[in-house]
Amino acid sequence: MSIPSKTTEYYISKPQGIDNLILREAPLAPSKSTEVLVKIHAVSLNYRDIAAVTGNYPGLKDEPVPCSDMAGEVIAVGSEVKGWKKGDRVASNFAVDHVHGEITKEIKDTSLGGAIDGTLTRYKNFPAHALVRVPEHLTYEEAATLPCAAVTAWNALLGPVPLKGGDTVLVQGTGGVSIFALQIAAAMGATVIATSSSNVKLQIAKKLGATHLINYKETPDWDQEALKLTGGRGVDHIVEIGGPGTLDKSISAARYGGWVHNIGFLAGVNTDLSGLTLKMLHKAIVYRSVLVGTRYQYASFPSILTSRSITRYLHDVTDSKT
Repeated sequence: MSIPSKTTEYYISKPQGIDNLILREAPLAPSKSTEVLVKIHAVSLNYRDIAAVTGNYPGLKDEPVPCSDMAGEVIAVGSEVKGWKKGDRVASNFAVDHVHGEITKEIKDTSLGGAIDGTLTRYKNFPAHALVRVPEHLTYEEAATLPCAAVTAWNALLGPVPLKGGDTVLVQGTGGVSIFALQIAAAMGATVIATSSSNVKLQIAKKLGATHLINYKETPDWDQEALKLTGGRGVDHIVEIGGPGTLDKSISAARYGGWVHNIGFLAGVNTDLSGLTLKMLHKAIVYRSVLVGTRYQYASFPSILTSRSITRYLHDVTDSKT
């Protein structure tokens, strides 16, 4: 096929709701010598994308093309590119310049669908160093779910003090990060406690490897239930999705010296957090914020989440309509 000079893309005309997500035809700049041109076959959505289109996500460029996660096919490579060829199946890292090491402001400003245009487009040029090969056993749709949620979960649990067999992990809810964290933890021999307001979704979590299930609507003091399930010791790793609205209970549920991995803000941000620093100090809690991860982490992500398990989760959640 000839190299396209145009693409079709969605952009956010105003961050005031989904009705301001507009489809347009746009010029496609010629690839640089260090870039790879990709035809995007699948894009997945994260909570961040909803926050962006509704004006609840900071740091957006003007009229951005949203979304960070995609999988596609290489259709052209720049003259200086090595390791990629036409026809390769690829996905991109969340922040295209976060190849390895700690994040900086400059790296954060290369986050797709935020400070730079994202992936909700037919064709896009990517720096060659941002791309990761899609495993053969994954479809484009399945691979497109990995860049944000899966890498975030992997970074959280395999961070400075990696998860080990026999540890206890608590995941909040059944969103993308929590479900990937559940499967990673179970595959590594950890005991997983899953929380949700839906018993239907909790049964899905059980199928994916959760040992203990807590419906936080039926058991509002889920932190105390988690302590009971661990014999009063507390949880080694908590995947903290709720943010300020759930942080107090996460600290209560964690063991002395345990890890609380700060990832989301689904439970709201207008919560009084006074007193929590003292509570964390008294339990020597390690509170770590996780902003997705590096291309190196993504490329080293093991094939422990099979095509079958991902497909089953997506199929069950879609069918349950909960």
